[in-house]
Amino acid sequence: MAARSYGQYCGVTTAVELIGERWALLIVRDLLVGPRRYTDLRRGLPRIPTNILSTRLKELQEGGVVRRVPLSNCGLVYELTPYGRSIEPIVLALGRWGFQAMGDPEPGDVITADSLTMALHTAFMADRAVDAEYELHVGDVALRASVREGELRVAQIAPPAPPVGGSLPDAEPDAVIVAGPGIRHLIGGEVTPAEALAADIVAVVRGEASLLDSFAETFHIAAPGVGGAREAQEVGAFD
Repeated sequence: MAARSYGQYCGVTTAVELIGERWALLIVRDLLVGPRRYTDLRRGLPRIPTNILSTRLKELQEGGVVRRVPLSNCGLVYELTPYGRSIEPIVLALGRWGFQAMGDPEPGDVITADSLTMALHTAFMADRAVDAEYELHVGDVALRASVREGELRVAQIAPPAPPVGGSLPDAEPDAVIVAGPGIRHLIGGEVTPAEALAADIVAVVRGEASLLDSFAETFHIAAPGVGGAREAQEVGAFD
């Protein structure tokens, strides 16, 4: 458990005490992608002081969220316990909520393979997903996103994946998409695929450009204010 106690008997309080300390939730986010060695976590969170990483891992272990286990050919790795993994839908919902206030990146902000992987899972629309193999490049990060029958698998291509980073599908990608952080405007529905291409927000460097329509259909988060405006209209209809 974290050293800080809020002195309240409440589930929200307990959750905050477990994962509310600085960096703790980002460690959990990365471990949702897969087990990680200490060095993998350090590389994926480049600004975290090593003493803070060690402290947070110890606290998460004491809270029953994370455990340290031996893994073949990898040595000791950190992984989420079943209790820790059960937070995934909450983390994805939190990501969707935070997406609407992200704005443009600040100087020095980085995109990591694990953060982009979780962003894809956050935006994934299983009920309208189009089956395809996408290779997505954002800065120095490259991922393979495999969509089949409403399920998403993501594997890391670059930087070199951790030993427990998952394997790539055998099939060649249907589309290779290169983008910058501005891809959030496409995922948020603020621009259409055609507008994103015209504005050089994204480029389809292999495969049919029309596959960007499928990508935008599969990975989508409502633009800021859309939900609130719709709810206001619905409430007004009953006045």
